Amino acid sequence: MTPTPDQVTRAQEVLKGHRESIDRLDAILVYTLGERFKHTQAVGKLKAEHDLPPSDPAREALQIARLERLAKEADLDADFAKEFLKFIIQEVIKHHEKHKE
Repeated sequence: MTPTPDQVTRAQEVLKGHRESIDRLDAILVYTLGERFKHTQAVGKLKAEHDLPPSDPAREALQIARLERLAKEADLDADFAKEFLKFIIQEVIKHHEKHKE
């Protein structure tokens, strides 16, 4: 069944609304990551100043478990959330290691 012109127009309006929401959420993600990295940069400097290791495997494991729980609550694929956090943690550790140099 071919949609009517009114149905197509309505679908385009709904699609536009979804895309606008996605764009706002992308902005939130970018700004949130920016804020997160400001704090992790401060942690890296503090660790370097006090000769602490750049990574904390125990904390990382707790954070991954926490994120998996949050992902399930948010109906988000827990494996995706875990891999995303691992990627962020790897980036943070790289920054921390630079502070040690």
